[in-house]
Amino acid sequence: ATVYLPETFERYDVTGPDGKKPVVGVPGDDPAGHFTVTRPGSYVVAYRSTLFTVTFDTLTEFEQYLEKEGLERIKTLRAYGPSKGKVIRENYSRSIKSLVMAGKPDVKTGADRVLGLRLELIAEKNPYVTGRVPVRLLYEGKPLEGALVVAFNKAEPLKKLKVRTDKDGRVQLEFIRPGIWLVTSVHMFPAPVKADADWESVWASLTFERP
Repeated sequence: ATVYLPETFERYDVTGPDGKKPVVGVPGDDPAGHFTVTRPGSYVVAYRSTLFTVTFDTLTEFEQYLEKEGLERIKTLRAYGPSKGKVIRENYSRSIKSLVMAGKPDVKTGADRVLGLRLELIAEKNPYVTGRVPVRLLYEGKPLEGALVVAFNKAEPLKKLKVRTDKDGRVQLEFIRPGIWLVTSVHMFPAPVKADADWESVWASLTFERP
């Protein structure tokens, strides 16, 4: 989030050496909220948005979107096909994590941890210490197999690492270049029967800055 808008999120907190605390802010703040580093260690900011909606005018447009995001498996689901309405409607939410390291990285302790987001990327080794990091993807607490994970450095956004998760929901990524890294993945499924949409998706991201 670039602006602090409480009505757009269900969860916004930071977990650090002193436990979990809310990220505070005043509506309209840009950047969106702040927290205080109390002592050296690792901090993980977690953000879960409310639902937003996007629409596609044609099935072809929707299929192009699926291919771009690595969601080809959606075409194999029984619910796949033309929308009942005039447009294809998708409800989506975001599950965002950001790692912050205060002080010298501790080689014995990871920078990340499982925080219970609906779709969650977890760095299983400390990316502030090592460049080769196993990253795991969990959906509602369980490993998600076959999902596309994309990672890139902000300085080279066109040089993307793309890997699909194994049966344990895990990929191996090489974060060699210093700077800000963004890791993303998305999971899509048929929307609940009572929802005013055809599909629902959750977008996960994990960011950190390698020294």
